Amino acid sequence: MKNILLVGLLLISSLLSAQKYAFVDSEYILRNIPAYEAANEQLSQLSAKWQTEIETRFEEISQLYQTYQTENVFLSNEMKIKRENEIVEKEKQAKQLQQSYFGQDGELFKRRESLVKPIQDDIFNAISEIAADKNIAAVFDKASGMGIMYVDSKNDISDEVLVKLGYKSE
Repeated sequence: MKNILLVGLLLISSLLSAQKYAFVDSEYILRNIPAYEAANEQLSQLSAKWQTEIETRFEEISQLYQTYQTENVFLSNEMKIKRENEIVEKEKQAKQLQQSYFGQDGELFKRRESLVKPIQDDIFNAISEIAADKNIAAVFDKASGMGIMYVDSKNDISDEVLVKLGYKSE
């Protein structure tokens, strides 16, 4: 029984030591892909444009509220209620617009998905092909902060991923 256990442990340890591992630096790879930089610039411009639009709406609401506060003593109860409802409705619309642009399923998310996801898919496919060709068991991304304490640069396949994608490295 002890012999079977010992043989099993030896077999497992030999299998584990035979595994090959590599790492990539996804930030480095993305920095070297012009399409990614262009997509990020486009997303930044859209985000800034939409943020300005939303800020303008909230400034208008703030102005309406200040005007309401100033004129409040001169308004009838009906006019007060009407103005309050107008302000609340405009604020609700501004928040809905903000959510439609920046929410979880908003336009920015959809644009990022359509512009960046194909690039990420290409990178993943290149990594998968290189790993299969080199019989690599696992590839770690050092840019994601997985807590890797030591990495031998000879196992870095980031440049190979860029070449496979048709780009030059830095």
